[in-house]
Amino acid sequence: MNEKLKWVHNQLDKANDGTALLPYFTLEQVKKVGQFLRTYEQFEKTPLHHLDSLASWMGVEKILVKDESYRFGLNAFKVLGGVYAIAQYVANRLQKNIEELSFEQLKSSEVKAQIGNLTFISTTDGNHGRGVAWAARELGYQARIYMPAGSADERLQHIKKEGAYAEITTMNYDETVRYTSQLAQENGWVLIQDTMWDGYEEIPLWIMQGYTTLVHEIVEQMQQAPTHVFLQAGVGSFAGAVVAFLQQYYEQDITFVLVEPHVANCYYESFKAGTEQYVTVGGEMKTIMAGLACGEPNPQAWRLLKAHIKISISCEEEIAATGMRVLANPLASDSRIIAGESGAAPFGCFYELMTNEHYKDLILDLQLDEHARVLFINTEGDTDKKNYHHIVWHGKYANQ
Repeated sequence: MNEKLKWVHNQLDKANDGTALLPYFTLEQVKKVGQFLRTYEQFEKTPLHHLDSLASWMGVEKILVKDESYRFGLNAFKVLGGVYAIAQYVANRLQKNIEELSFEQLKSSEVKAQIGNLTFISTTDGNHGRGVAWAARELGYQARIYMPAGSADERLQHIKKEGAYAEITTMNYDETVRYTSQLAQENGWVLIQDTMWDGYEEIPLWIMQGYTTLVHEIVEQMQQAPTHVFLQAGVGSFAGAVVAFLQQYYEQDITFVLVEPHVANCYYESFKAGTEQYVTVGGEMKTIMAGLACGEPNPQAWRLLKAHIKISISCEEEIAATGMRVLANPLASDSRIIAGESGAAPFGCFYELMTNEHYKDLILDLQLDEHARVLFINTEGDTDKKNYHHIVWHGKYANQ
């Protein structure tokens, strides 16, 4: 049987080339991204929940959860990256700066006449693809979305309802990414993917910049800097964006902890290898944490994360399931949080650390004590309601 948690300290030299990417995530740059996204008429900040009763029970100063289940009515944060990348692409085609444009201007018939028809294509477990499909439809373009084997039918139907062509393939996530990249090249479609490789770097960086809007909201909503941030990692683009901004914004050290499922733990294996080059993992990668079922790190994200992550944790399925149940059942006046499997994984890890004597030495090492202000980002709500109910209501999940 797998251990519930496996962890490794980051022993890599922190003075690496990740610093070259930091200018893309400065406060000035992040404000420009947010300025455009706020031109969408229904834009609203998502809440930052203070779970004070739970913090007191666990013996830390603060537990804070940024809840992205409210984002744009799409139940996940991913739309921020997809819509910003598509808007930036269109702005470049118009030879204009994104800060000179609004969402409504990009929807105009004048822009459509100038740009013509475009088709955006992407690979997704559900949330990113839904965001790309939504953004394409809103701006008057087409989308084609491909999902890895084992993806939830509910997530597929959500994408189709946004007007996109969508299908579930027989391949794993990373193989599906390569397939959609090939289709894009063969058909002249625009690939919107949050991982990168040589020759495909600009759009993934735009996606990462789009994610920073939620992080900027966090620092506006917090009264004090967090001491600890637990982050989920798929390809690492989201975690890399969060780390890059927060590390520059606050003039103090923050303990960043990275969390992945055992079956898709490419960052854990990379830190364990202890070399400057990341490690990939393969296979079926069957996990309830569908948004984290990625075996190949984004090289840009790896450069950032290997410079700032303190500990990388690999967890079993039960950890995410526990996180979902605890967040859904608050103590006293704490807010109830509906967190999907990938959204709850970091919190589930924290809960396991704080309630299991087996990890007391790690707790001491991380200084998770009465002075700790611990931040989590619930990246998704119940985007697969059937599975959410199986886990939270019935205590069951597909990989049990």
